[in-house]
Amino acid sequence: MYIKKILIAIALIGLAAAAYFANMVYKAMMKPNTAFNNEAAYIYVPTNASYNDVRSQLEPLLLDINSFDVLAEQKKYTTNIKAGRFEIKKGMNNNDIINSIRSRNLPIKVAFNNQETLEKLAGRVATQIEADSLSLLTAMKDASFLEENKFNEATALGMYLPNTYEFFWNTSAEKFRAKMLTEYKRFWTDDRVKKANAVGLNPNQVIALASIVYEESKQPSEQPRVAGVYLNRLRIGMPLQADPTLKFAAYQLPKYKNTVIKRVLNVHKEIDSPYNTYKNLGLPPGLIAMPDISAIDAVLNYEKHNYLYFAADAKRLGFHKFAKSLAQHNANAREYHRYLSSQGILK
Repeated sequence: MYIKKILIAIALIGLAAAAYFANMVYKAMMKPNTAFNNEAAYIYVPTNASYNDVRSQLEPLLLDINSFDVLAEQKKYTTNIKAGRFEIKKGMNNNDIINSIRSRNLPIKVAFNNQETLEKLAGRVATQIEADSLSLLTAMKDASFLEENKFNEATALGMYLPNTYEFFWNTSAEKFRAKMLTEYKRFWTDDRVKKANAVGLNPNQVIALASIVYEESKQPSEQPRVAGVYLNRLRIGMPLQADPTLKFAAYQLPKYKNTVIKRVLNVHKEIDSPYNTYKNLGLPPGLIAMPDISAIDAVLNYEKHNYLYFAADAKRLGFHKFAKSLAQHNANAREYHRYLSSQGILK
């Protein structure tokens, strides 16, 4: 009888232990374990991250990090970390969370526009993906890559067409560059290349001219007319005489560092630079800014007309007055200069 009682006690203890273990397994696997009120939270797991790196991000999001540790160890997640951006939905249990952060790397939207230099572009992109600005800039300026793809440092910015793109957060600098090259090649359809050839320009030259058009006018409806003026000048061998190129040239000089040129003056026309289109015939060596796609297409679909000049319109700011003769242009320019002076804009 005594032995029987012992056996029963052992059995009961075993059942209790099994029940406790089952409860722990349930708690570790099936019980909701999120501590946030939003519908979802996100973690960003860097390349070569350790389990502790992941754990430090998860801890504020979970009710019980210890139960998560138990299941993570059991499912071998602790030694099989995946980099990327992962979603944790409100009410998920540990099993769901591990499945999500193990295999459901979510893409993100990467957007950029109006980045004036490769340095600024790298800085902008680095705020959106894992790759840092230095690695991005190094990839963008890689001499072998540029030569292989018919770019140089003056034209390289033109490969990065402003838009919104889908990437994985843990994209490397080289993979970012590779995808942007693919997007660039996709943009240059046979139709666009044919139109570029029709005006005697290659894609790099089209984008260089588009950057001038874009700096002259942010109005998509007006950009084809502005482009037509510059193409008319190129056709007859007239200097482009584009004021935005003078600003670009000036900003390369220490004298103009951290300044804003609001009014182009005769002194700017004397700057010794290949970007001074008052002194040099033809297009500058490369872009002076990142043009919108509307400006690129404006060059390819330029308006055919006989205008050779344009000046900012004092009565419709943001737009221009166009002229066929220098006399009419000078009258338009004087009107705008009077407006600038009336506003106290002298330089």
